[in-house]
Amino acid sequence: MESFAPLAERIVEALLESRPGLASSAGDHRFDDRLPDFSPDGRTADRAMLTDAANALSEIDGDALETEERVDHALLSALVDRELFELTEIRSYEWDPLRHNPGPLLHAIVARPYAPADVRLTQLAGRLAAVPDVLAIARGTLRDMPRIHAETAVGQFTGTAALIRDEVPALLAQAPELHGRVEPAATAAIAALEEFVAWLRTGLAADAGPGRDPRLGRRRWEARLWHTLDTELAAPEILKRAWANLDRITEQIREAAVELVGGPADDETVRRALGLLAAEHPDDATIVELASSTLDEATDFVRAHDLVTLVDDPCVIQEMPEFARGVAVAYCDAPGPLEVAEVPTFYCIAPTPAGWPAQRVESFYREYNNHMIRNLTVHEAMPGHFLQLAHARRYVGGTRVRALAESGPFIEGWAVYAEEMMTGLGFGGLPVRLQQLKMQLRMTINALLDQLVHCEELPEAEAMALMTGRGFQEEGEAAGKWRRALLTSTQLSTYFVGYTEVAEIAAARPDGVSLRDWHDAMLGHDCPPPRHLRTLLGL
Repeated sequence: MESFAPLAERIVEALLESRPGLASSAGDHRFDDRLPDFSPDGRTADRAMLTDAANALSEIDGDALETEERVDHALLSALVDRELFELTEIRSYEWDPLRHNPGPLLHAIVARPYAPADVRLTQLAGRLAAVPDVLAIARGTLRDMPRIHAETAVGQFTGTAALIRDEVPALLAQAPELHGRVEPAATAAIAALEEFVAWLRTGLAADAGPGRDPRLGRRRWEARLWHTLDTELAAPEILKRAWANLDRITEQIREAAVELVGGPADDETVRRALGLLAAEHPDDATIVELASSTLDEATDFVRAHDLVTLVDDPCVIQEMPEFARGVAVAYCDAPGPLEVAEVPTFYCIAPTPAGWPAQRVESFYREYNNHMIRNLTVHEAMPGHFLQLAHARRYVGGTRVRALAESGPFIEGWAVYAEEMMTGLGFGGLPVRLQQLKMQLRMTINALLDQLVHCEELPEAEAMALMTGRGFQEEGEAAGKWRRALLTSTQLSTYFVGYTEVAEIAAARPDGVSLRDWHDAMLGHDCPPPRHLRTLLGL
C-alpha cells in the first residue's frame, strides 16, 4: 500500500492541474495560462480523477497515521469528496453563469506582480485566448438559469470586459514586445464577453419570469452544508444555536445603546443610538482612505495589547474591481500559501454603483459608517483575514494539502472572533462596540437566512423584516443580503458556525499561556476546520 505523503502529493498535483483557479489562488502559477474546462470531456476526466483519488485515500487507514498526517488525510479526503459532490450533485456549471466568469483569473495576473510583466503577459495571453471557447462552452451548457444569477452575471461579465480594456494596456506597456500576441487575444476576448452579455440579456428579455429557483431545497442544502462546514454540528442544532445567540446579542446591544444615549433598554433606544452613529459616515471619495487609516489604528492596537504576532507583509486597500461586485461589500484577497513572490494582500471595498439614487447611496453609507468601517477593517484585515492568512502562509507541512484545503468556517470564524476580542478590549470605544454587536446580529441572521431561504422557502418580505427588525440593518444592506442568500448557499453559515467553534478554542487557552502565544498557536497550522484545529492543539 502506498504511504500517505506521496499519495497526497499526487492528488494535490492532479487537483492543481485540473483547477487553474484553485492553483492561482493557492499561489502556484504553473497553470496561469489556462481557464477551467467545463466541457463534457473535461468534466468526465475530472470525475474520473476525483473518483480515483477518493478510492486511493479510502485505502489509507487514517487512524494509524501520526497527528499531522491524520489531519491532512481527513482534509484531503473531505476536499475530494466535496469536489465530487459539487461536480455530480450541485452541477452549478449547468445553471450558474457566474461559475464561467474568467474575470477573477484574469485579474489575478494583472493585479499582483508575482513575476515580471513579460512572464505574466505570456500567461495572460493564454487565458485571454481561451475566453471565446470557454464562453461558447458556457452557452452550450447553461440552461434554466435563476434570474438573479443571470442579472448579476451581466454586471460581472461587463466588468470583466472593462478589466481587459482598461488594465491590460498598462501591463502591456511594460513589455511592448508582446503586443502582437496579447492585443489580438484581448480583442477577441472582449468581443466574446460582449457577445455573452448580449446572450444573457436576450434570455432575460425573453423570459420575464424568475427562471430556475435558486433555492437548493433541504436535502441538497444540508448535504452541501456538511461539505462546506466540516463540522459535527447538524443543521437543526445550528438553527437552534443561532436563534439563542440572536436573543443573547439583542440584550447586549440594548445595554450598549442605553450606555450611549440613555433611555429604556429596548429596540427604539438601539435605533436611536445606531442612527446617531450612522450620521458619521464616509462617501465614495473617502471610504478607501478611511479604511487605510483604520488599518493603521487597528495595527497599533494589536501591537499595544500584544494580541498576536504582527507581520511586515504589505496590505493594499483599494476599490473592489467591477467584475467582482454584486455579492459582498468587501473582501480580502491574499496571496496563496504556495506563493513564493513578495506580493501584497488586497483589501477591497465596493463603492456604491454608478446610477444609484442619492437616497440609496445615503442608506449604504449609513450602514457602512465611520465606526462600522473600523469594525469591518478588523474583520477583513487586522487582526482578521489579512493577518490570519499571512500566518497561514508561514505554515510548512509534510504535504501541500492545507494549501488547498483551507476552511471557510475557520477563516470567517477567526475574523468574527477578532472583532469581538478587539471591541472587548476597547478598540474604537462604545461606538465601534455597538457596530460589532450589530455585526454579530447580522452574522447570526446570515446563518438563519441561509437555512430558512434554501430549506423553508422564507419569503423575501419576512427575510427583510428579520434583517431590518431584529438585525437593525439599513434597507439597502438587507436587500443586498437577500440577493446574496439567493446567489450563494451555505457560505453565509460559515460566519456563525466558525465563530462559535473558534471562540470555544480561544476560551480553552491553557493556564500560563499568554494570549499572543495562544493566538499564534491557533494561527500556526494554516486554516484547518476548527474540529481539526482542536486536535492539532491537543485539546
